[in-house]
Amino acid sequence: MNRFHRWYCRTRHWRRTVEERLLPWALAGTALGSDVLEIGPGPGLTTDVLARRVLRLTALEIDATLATALRRRHAAVRVVEGDATAMPFPDASFSAAVAFTMLHHVPSAAAQDRLLGEVHRVLRPGGLFAGSDSTTSLLFRLAHVRDTMQLVDPDGFAERLTRAGFRDAEVRTARGAFRFRAWR
Repeated sequence: MNRFHRWYCRTRHWRRTVEERLLPWALAGTALGSDVLEIGPGPGLTTDVLARRVLRLTALEIDATLATALRRRHAAVRVVEGDATAMPFPDASFSAAVAFTMLHHVPSAAAQDRLLGEVHRVLRPGGLFAGSDSTTSLLFRLAHVRDTMQLVDPDGFAERLTRAGFRDAEVRTARGAFRFRAWR
């Protein structure tokens, strides 16, 4: 992430957005179960909310600095430094997996599809994959100057989830974002 993006993802404004709008909308009506995997938490504002909501939380973060900081802040969260396209977990490890506003940071559609396949692999049968990502706008593009930004097309995302092995995939769009849910 570029400097502006790192700064913004730590602001009170983003924290309030995560707590009051993003996670309630993305997870409305879902049951995550007892052992949840969060993919790409970045600075961990979503982790703060999830840690209060689930029994066991594992966070998988590719950035070593962010993983270290998250580990220091959340002693009760298992933080693993690793790549979500090649997860270091056994098959059927988690009751649910979540990913919030991070898919667009995966550098290619092919890598995103590998991530989807890995999520499917590490979920238990019946496990839920849920989350959200952003859609494009001028401000969003400016925030990602010199940053990885491979937008996910919400119109084709349910089909990509199905190709990865998920069932009952659903995608809903809102202003500036979309949420998704699918089951293993």
